[in-house]
Amino acid sequence: VMTLSMIILFSNRRISHLMAAFNLTPSEPSTFFLTGIPGLEAAHIWISIPFSTFYIISLLGNFTLLCVVCKEQTLHKPMYLLLCMLALTDIATPTFVVPKALCIFWFNLKGITMAGCLTQMFFLHTVSVMHSGTLVTMAFDRYVAICNPLRYATILTNARIAKLGLVGLIRAVLFILPLPLILSQQPFCANRIIPHTQCEHIAVAKIACGDITFTRIYGLVLIFVISGFDLTLIALSYGLIIRDVLRISSKNAHQKALNTCTAHICVMLTYYTPGLFSNLIYRLGQGIAPHVQVILSDLYLLIPPMLNPIIYGIRTKELRDKVGKYISMVLFSFTNRSYTFREPKRKRKNQQC
Repeated sequence: VMTLSMIILFSNRRISHLMAAFNLTPSEPSTFFLTGIPGLEAAHIWISIPFSTFYIISLLGNFTLLCVVCKEQTLHKPMYLLLCMLALTDIATPTFVVPKALCIFWFNLKGITMAGCLTQMFFLHTVSVMHSGTLVTMAFDRYVAICNPLRYATILTNARIAKLGLVGLIRAVLFILPLPLILSQQPFCANRIIPHTQCEHIAVAKIACGDITFTRIYGLVLIFVISGFDLTLIALSYGLIIRDVLRISSKNAHQKALNTCTAHICVMLTYYTPGLFSNLIYRLGQGIAPHVQVILSDLYLLIPPMLNPIIYGIRTKELRDKVGKYISMVLFSFTNRSYTFREPKRKRKNQQC
């Protein structure tokens, strides 16, 4: 027994020396810690108010859009199916970020497993690439609607839109899957603190002990390849639209084409502008304060999903009318219920008199 205890004691000391040599921690070696917004920990409660408000508005707007399009047979068209795809990505994007961020802000629950962190990273970036692909498809939809209106029904069918959505999903998975796979092979040292509210790729890569040159270059190239390719296709579509519109002398036709594309242009500006700015600053902006980088990254994931259903609800008359009809129906049914609850009380009073 004494010999066995001596062997165990020697092994434990040996393991402790090895862990100290490699700067590893014996407890919870696969746990990361998200700090929230570095430097603003005292204001986390106040910061959680806009976070939760933006998230609730985003969910209400996008779920309303989905419900209206699903219930109305007249809206089962390629344009509105694309809006549903955009709404799904707008629901998923903040859902992968906000619940964990609120746990950090409210309950100081900063721990996240390595598997959970890499999973969040994969889904977050995959949905972002799918969002970009949906905007490209919407630009093509606007091109066909304006430049080839007579062939619109044959070129863009619902089945073709579904196939394009599937292609966008496959593209996103193939491009993003290497990011967590590469990082899963990296050694992580004792300092597993991620100064962020989410497992953003470059934030996780910075706490790795190994050489991260390849993963940094791959992430940066990925931004330029995907965003550059998608923006090129969108610019090509709008260039052809402008060329065909300028050939028409009617001012009414110019105004109609502009109204058709305004909503899509606004959605693109709210998505690509802060997205590119946030990604480049987080990778290349060495002199910018960490809390500014984190806030910009979070706003990029919160603002567009909140604004997109509002923009399309205001700019698309058919959708605006349907949403207004359903809202009035809900309000009417609510007032009827409140009236039926009050009516028996009046009858009782009359009977007592």
